[in-house]
Amino acid sequence: MRKSLHLVTNIAAVIALSSALNAFEVSKPVCLAPAKPGGGFDLTCRLVSNSLIASKIIDKPMIVNFMPGGVGAVAYNHVIGQRSNDAEMIVAASTGSALNIAQGKFGAKYTVDSVKWLAALGADYGAVIVRADAKWNTLAEMVADLKANPKGFALGSGGSIGSQDWFKAAIIAKLAGINPKDMKYVAFEGGGEALTALLGNHIQIYPGDIAEFSGQLSSGKYKVLAILSEERLPGQMADIPTAKEQGFDAVWTIWRGFYLGPNVSDEQYNYWVEKIQALVKTPEFEKERELRGLYPFTKIGKEYQTFMQEEEKKFKVLTQEAGLIK
Repeated sequence: MRKSLHLVTNIAAVIALSSALNAFEVSKPVCLAPAKPGGGFDLTCRLVSNSLIASKIIDKPMIVNFMPGGVGAVAYNHVIGQRSNDAEMIVAASTGSALNIAQGKFGAKYTVDSVKWLAALGADYGAVIVRADAKWNTLAEMVADLKANPKGFALGSGGSIGSQDWFKAAIIAKLAGINPKDMKYVAFEGGGEALTALLGNHIQIYPGDIAEFSGQLSSGKYKVLAILSEERLPGQMADIPTAKEQGFDAVWTIWRGFYLGPNVSDEQYNYWVEKIQALVKTPEFEKERELRGLYPFTKIGKEYQTFMQEEEKKFKVLTQEAGLIK
């Protein structure tokens, strides 16, 4: 009996040791930014790469690599086609990624379920910005004028038709009962160019991003009529009302997140989920997020996967309503 007991105990010990030895641990972690250095995807990767090491959540430095092309399309196809089981690599994504997937720009056969979504770890929000000397002081006043004279006011931002910048303008147009296809819209190379055009009165309404714009708040040249968030933002934005509290159902969240290849194992996926869950509780992460002008927005693991499915559905409806897809 004792021999049998010892045998069972030894077998259990061997199994436990084997499981421990086979447990996944990253050795050369990589964050892939699907753009050139210096942009939003780079910012997203640095948020995690810096805070993971600073908080000692992992003890291996995370390298940031770059793969520009198609606003994330090249990287999405690369991960699915060539790196589908690479658990060392997480890939940066954003609201624009979900929008492009919904529009079929990442490949007609691909959906959000073509990869495994890891986490969203911060967000910026859309904002309705006008010149300081504009006659409007509320969103309702601006919407009323836009409704009365749809072609009398130009909206402009740093994105072409179908981009998320364009969709922020489309949301504003819809508030005024204007078909987005009929709004007077001017596309610029970026937000800075759009702000310059606003100052020059070449456009009258700029649907921008509030964190990107925050450095201009104290200039006295502009005013923000509304922020497109669910609730008021903290800090220097606390005095700016949301569109929702002004009676308009308009929310635009620019989240920053990550995904993994579709064939990463459950064990490997859960490893990253646990690391990220631990990371977001650290002061090092909070500091890095604030340095990048991002507000709290956290969805991890299965919650994020479900959120992405909802984002895809929402953007397909918006895109169809705008007449961009059938």
